[in-house]
Amino acid sequence: MRRFELVLPRDVDEALRVLSERGSEAKLLAGGTDLLPQLKNGMLKPAWVIDLSGVERVRALRAETNGLRIGAAVTARTLERDAAAQKTYTSLAESGALVGSVQVRNLATLGGNLCNAAPSADMAPPLLALDAEAVIAGPKGERRLPFTDFFTGVRSTVLGVDEILLEIFVPAPKARSGGHYLRHTPRRELDIAVVGVASQLTLSNGTCAKARIALAAVAPVPLRARAAEQALEGKPVTPETIERAAELAVEAAKPISDQRGSADYRRHLVRVLTRRTLRTALARAGG
Repeated sequence: MRRFELVLPRDVDEALRVLSERGSEAKLLAGGTDLLPQLKNGMLKPAWVIDLSGVERVRALRAETNGLRIGAAVTARTLERDAAAQKTYTSLAESGALVGSVQVRNLATLGGNLCNAAPSADMAPPLLALDAEAVIAGPKGERRLPFTDFFTGVRSTVLGVDEILLEIFVPAPKARSGGHYLRHTPRRELDIAVVGVASQLTLSNGTCAKARIALAAVAPVPLRARAAEQALEGKPVTPETIERAAELAVEAAKPISDQRGSADYRRHLVRVLTRRTLRTALARAGG
């Protein structure tokens, strides 16, 4: 591992100042479960590492009246065990519980999982399905954008070299809402998703008022299956409409074949996991 200078900012402003001064020579450190292996393998060779562990804002988790505010350095284990996440943002808590081992989850952060921008990131699909927003700080102040716009490619996001993902805001789902996240891996634990699917449903007067279906590991970025969502909205959620949505989710996927699975296998998994997550989301919504 190449030597680097370590910086320990005390607040967001100090972190931004150092990042602005060092630019592409600097990397941000939250939990380090992605960054440190990349440093050891020589994939990254920063001259400066900015450790955010002392920045209170990125470590805060707050349930508010209108939603859940999650600092980028909140760990997967914290989300997995948080009562508000388990009750109201269930798919997000489920995704946190699938990141690595317990030891890894005690270090791995939501922001790290997202900013690493792997197509298989477990915590991305629930955030897409929950209509989450990213809060980003840079030299010109803060900006917010939907998570549908956050990922730009494999290991690539909208973040500039002088910007920090501060927090994620997840709006509170309406009454009679339910969600679920599932993934398939060759091993039960310590593996990455071959396919991941998050579904979120809101019911009203016997029909689906709102549907969200998000996919991971089947395209360069995590994405929404919008045609599948539209096939559910305004209709009763029946076995037939679920099956139609699952077929449309397959059409939204653009998988590749690699050592973890063929494109055809991934398409099959999209169909199966979409069907299963929709059934569970429906039950949790009271349908």
